[in-house]
Amino acid sequence: MLRILVIDESRVRAAELCGGLAMAGHQVAAVLPSALDLTAQIECIKPDIILIETDSPSRDTLENLAVMDRDMPRPVIILTPEDDTDVIRAAFKAGVSAYVVDNLDLARLKPIIDVAIARFDSHQSVRQELAAATRKLSERKVVEQAKGILMKTRGLAEDEAYAALRKLAMERAQPLAKVAGDLLAMAKLLL
Repeated sequence: MLRILVIDESRVRAAELCGGLAMAGHQVAAVLPSALDLTAQIECIKPDIILIETDSPSRDTLENLAVMDRDMPRPVIILTPEDDTDVIRAAFKAGVSAYVVDNLDLARLKPIIDVAIARFDSHQSVRQELAAATRKLSERKVVEQAKGILMKTRGLAEDEAYAALRKLAMERAQPLAKVAGDLLAMAKLLL
């Protein structure tokens, strides 16, 4: 059973939505009238999913969603009659997983939630792969710079500089990138 945070400025719509979520087998964690201070609300409520029903997602709502997506990502579903392409793009850029336009048939809630979760999981996987690739590239640059310093200061060939870095990393039981970073920091102090 998923815990869902419902955000809706209309109490009547929120009540209908909560009924539909209960019928779909989900628990409503809380109902809020706006997305203001969303990060603090998420920390307190700890929902699995955020479902926002609104006439049109405001800039403030999208900014709060972007901060939440950066700090504590969750699947977000927006239900709205707003079909402006720029608003839709801004919503997805802010981390929205599903953007449903037009009146919602409550029977469609379960598949919409399933799609939002699948899209969120896929996006998180890509985000993690990108972070890992970026970290590896950064580490590789540091190792290359450290090799360059060893080649220049000690007159070593590239493979010899790399072997020296590896040996030092093994002796210290530290990752190669850490040893290379330490060497760069020391070189900056001395130059």
